[in-house]
Formats: sequence, structure tokens, C-alpha cells
Amino acid sequence: MRTEAQSGHITRRLAEFCAGLAFADLDAAARRSVSRHLLDTLGAAIAGSQGLPARIAARTLAEVGSEGPMPVPGMDGGWNRLAATYLMGASAHGLEVDDGYRAGSVHPGAPVIPAVLGAAWGGRVSGARAAAAIAVGYEVVTRVAETVHPASRKRGFHNTSITGVLGAAAAASSVLGLDGARTAHALGIAASSAAGLFAFLHGGGEIKRLHPGLAAREGLYAALLARNGMTGPAGILEGEDGFLQAFGDKADPEKLSAGLGESLNVTRCYIKPYACCRHLHPGMDGVRAAMADGGIGAEDVAAIEIGTYGIAAGHAHGGWEDMPSAQMNYRFCVALAAREDQVGIAAFDAAHLADPVLHDLAGRVQVTAEAEREAEYPRLRSARVTVRTKAGGAFESYVDEPLGSARHPLSDAALVAKFEELAGPVLGAGAAAALRARVGDLARLDDIDTLLAPAPGLERTAS
Repeated sequence: MRTEAQSGHITRRLAEFCAGLAFADLDAAARRSVSRHLLDTLGAAIAGSQGLPARIAARTLAEVGSEGPMPVPGMDGGWNRLAATYLMGASAHGLEVDDGYRAGSVHPGAPVIPAVLGAAWGGRVSGARAAAAIAVGYEVVTRVAETVHPASRKRGFHNTSITGVLGAAAAASSVLGLDGARTAHALGIAASSAAGLFAFLHGGGEIKRLHPGLAAREGLYAALLARNGMTGPAGILEGEDGFLQAFGDKADPEKLSAGLGESLNVTRCYIKPYACCRHLHPGMDGVRAAMADGGIGAEDVAAIEIGTYGIAAGHAHGGWEDMPSAQMNYRFCVALAAREDQVGIAAFDAAHLADPVLHDLAGRVQVTAEAEREAEYPRLRSARVTVRTKAGGAFESYVDEPLGSARHPLSDAALVAKFEELAGPVLGAGAAAALRARVGDLARLDDIDTLLAPAPGLERTAS
């Protein structure tokens, strides 16, 4: 008997699932996860809108005439639908604080949620309908990313952008009410825009910030094209010369639809407690646990030894001359975790980057790839940590999954505190609280556009 992959039906099945998913199909866990990840992504986008990459992108779009009626939270003026979606996606990833999915090493929120907001703009789309579309986008991004990872990463591709465009297309198709056939065409169209390289690790790191913006914009555009009659290749994911062949090496296409509909992957995604690359979080958690166990402070540390999986260990090379490189550097981030109470965006300012005490502490961090940790990845993101003290003590910790994962979730209070830290300085405390309340009331919102508009009577404190 021919398998679904051999018959070319997997893309169509996934598209039919996306087209048919409604808010009523989301259980309590999925609804809660959608709301939490929407709040987290909006906070990341609002704070990221103030960053240099987003500002350069906005200035460039203004130069080529991209103005329109759609607002971008945290930015002045208005933009056309595609430009606004692009800017929100770029902003959401602009500070390395956005959510992710461990098994696919991917950030779903930054491409998916801007695509939903862009597709919904001006259409009086309800919060319930938007919630279903967000769940759809997360499902596609995570399934495709998990199928091609780690082969895609080892070949130099950035999963967030190459799979994010597919999730954005599926989510936008859901908002637009496309049927399964049109959604499949949207996926086929979007796949031709799948792009993004990991070369940023070796210089020019700011371009990474823009990758989800490209994915969000092109995914939305693909859905709009499909709605207007454009067709894409059938079986784009599993077919000959298709996505898996291009990015996944020997990826198993059956994984794309395995267990489809049993539960939703949005419930399995993580929310970051630290403003840096997720691969570094197990070591950071482990250092804090070991230091707490020994009752020691940063001034007592003689050396920190971390054994982890290969992709994570690769982040221990190079320096931390700017924010992007520092957020990707294992040694510097572990030093921050050992010394700072909070490792938010403020921990990567110029003063911290130049701090000689942090430099000295980071120089005592050794990160190596261990066979045991490599065997656990990508099933787990683990680290084994030993903190050696100047007095001759040694304290160990093992982290199977870092804080913020589905197994070790960030508390609601911590999520709110993170959102307020990100959104408050930009919108003002009152407007940030009003936005948080709207997200909390998502299922009862009549029009999702209200998430993009400032609260009545409240002014932003920063442009």
C-alpha cells in the first residue's frame, strides 16, 4: 500500500486540518497557551520596535512608500498591511526574548502572530477566530521545523524563517477563511519564499532580527495570493523538489501529520525567562541551581564547567562586543546568570558588555559537547554543570529542560512581569495594562484590531 508521502497527500491533509480548525476545537490548555503566547509575543514586539534593526527597517520602508492605515505597536504612524506585518515580525524577534519550540529549534510567535494581525486588519475578526488561527500557525511551524531539524540547522538554515513562512501562510489562510485547497496553495506559494541563513553567528548578527519579519510578510502575501487565485505546487512539503528535500536531508514526511488533531503543539512551546538564545538557558539554570545549592556568590566562583549538546556548545566561541553577539554567547550569558538577579534586555547594555568583572567571570566558563547530552538532543535541551569554588568546593547540577518549557512553565506572575518590563516603558504602564486585559479577554473580543490600537485616553511614553 502506498503511504501518504508517496501519494503526495500529506500537505493537503495538513491544509485541510488548518482550514477546519475552529475555536471550539481548542481545549482549555490550548486556549490558555494561545493567550499566554500572544501576550508574550506582543510584549516582545513592542519592546523590539525600539531597537535599531526595527528602526532601520521602518525608515527604509518609509523611504519606498509603505505608509497606510495599519498601526505597529510601539511605532509612530501607519503602514500598509504587508509592511506592518513585516515590522511586527522583525520587532518580535528584535531582542531575543520571543517564544520557541524546542523540538524544532524554532520561534513560532514572531512570524505567526504578526501574520494573523495583518490578515485580520480591517476585517472585524473576532478574538476567538484569531485564537484558532494562531493555533493553526503554531501547529504548522512546529511540525515542519521538528521534521527538518537538526538537519536544516546543520546545513546552515534558520528554522524560524524557513518554516515560519509556512506557519504564517497557514495562519493567515485561517483568518481569511480559505478552504483546504486554497490553504494548500498558500503553503505551496509560501515555500518558494523560505529563506534565512545562520551566517549571522559569524558577523552581521542584526540581520537575524529581520528573519521572522520576512517570514510573516511573505506568508501573509502567499495567503492573499491564494485567495485571489494564484496556485502553488501540490504536495509542496513532501513532494519531489519540495520543502523536505530542500531543507530536511532524509527527513521523514510522515512526521508532518503523525498524531494530527490529537493535541496542539502550541501547548508544548516555551516562553523565555532570559533575554538570550534558548540553547544557553539550560546552562544558565544549572549554574544558578548549583550556586544556590552551595550557598555561594559570583565572587566565590573559580570555574564553571558545562557539558551540553553540540549545537549549544557551538555558542561558546567568539566574543560579546555588541548585544546580538552577547545574547548568543554561552560564556557571557552564564556569567550574567551567575551574577545578576535578572537577565532581561537591560543586562545586555553597554555597561554590562564592558564590565571587567563579567569579562573575568565569563573567562572562567568552559563549555564542551558531551556524548550523553548530544544523545538527548533534540528530545531534550540538557546541560550538566559543575561550579568550582576558590575554596576548593564543587557543586553540580543537571538540567533536563530549562525554565519556561511546558514541563517547567513560567508562572503567570512571571509572564506578566516580563510583559510589563517589555511593554511598559514603550506604551506607558496604563496602556500596557489595558492591552494585557484585552489579551486576557481574547475569546470575547469582537475585533482583534483593538490589540493594535492604544487604549482610549492613554498616551505612549516613547515613540
